[in-house]
Amino acid sequence: MTLNQELAIGTHQAFVIHGKCNGAIIEMPLEAPGADEIRVKVAYVGICGSDLHYYFEGANGSFAINEPLIPGHEISGHIDVDPLGEFSVGSAVSIFPAQSGRAIAGLEDRPHLWHGVRYMGSAATTPHTQGGMAQFINVKRTMVKLLPEGVTPSIGALAEPLAVALHGVNLTGNLSGKKVLVSGSGPIGLLSIVAARSAGAESITATDLFDEALERARLVGADSTINVGVESLPENSFDVVLECSGSARAVNSAIAAAQRGGVIVQVGMLGSGAHPIDFGAIVTKELRVNGAFRFNEEMEQALTLLQESPALEKCISHTFGFTEVLQAFEMAKDAKNSAKVLVKFSTD
Repeated sequence: MTLNQELAIGTHQAFVIHGKCNGAIIEMPLEAPGADEIRVKVAYVGICGSDLHYYFEGANGSFAINEPLIPGHEISGHIDVDPLGEFSVGSAVSIFPAQSGRAIAGLEDRPHLWHGVRYMGSAATTPHTQGGMAQFINVKRTMVKLLPEGVTPSIGALAEPLAVALHGVNLTGNLSGKKVLVSGSGPIGLLSIVAARSAGAESITATDLFDEALERARLVGADSTINVGVESLPENSFDVVLECSGSARAVNSAIAAAQRGGVIVQVGMLGSGAHPIDFGAIVTKELRVNGAFRFNEEMEQALTLLQESPALEKCISHTFGFTEVLQAFEMAKDAKNSAKVLVKFSTD
């Protein structure tokens, strides 16, 4: 029996989505890692907005599930098998969930925008790119990132969404001394508050429709909060707006709240199709509006911040065992009562 045959003996479990509200834990063969791969024993997987869309709607925007999909791209775990011995077995790691596609001229330094990028837990390609909600995963060794000393795998599962938040902050330019508005206090909004604070923002105001979410925003470092369901945002008051809700109405509120010459970074993903946006005010106020798609090189920055910022732990509201994965999805959909929801596969 070869080593690969020995490593492929047995089975493991994975959560698979077959379509709208149709997901189940199934038994799968355990696969040996390829020569350029590492097998990781999964510890925690965070539930992202795209995972919610895939499970509750059967699609994320225009990307519909047409074959079984394992969701999850916010992954931490431990090294199980490294054929080259570069990593020590048991080392705690986070996973960089993207594989680069075909380069675009002029965007050589922005591989996250290239054609054909494959992202774990995504139906954007066929075959689908399988994600991390499984007991074991094989990933390219370039996707494995060692967690810094003192960072547990539960916190390590925040590395990917924190990189998303940091990318949005980095696109604003220099935040030092700036008045920042974070629109939407869901998981990415909370992480954006921590990221903006680390970048030197003078003050951070957070918004949401739920008082419970605003309380979480204060816990992670917001200086003030506004419930936009009952209060209006002050106009022309913020140097920078990080719009994290993905609501067209919130985008227009952000335009009104930004002061002349201000910056708006759209971090939250709006639904597909056209949206009514007040471009007249963008013109007359000379606002710079920047989209933010996933992240580029911010993963290393995120790993450092995981080690430096104890506030990040407060972004995690719930942790469910793997057998409770359906309850975890239901909780993650409850924006009033949850922030980042993790699914736990193995212990720290």
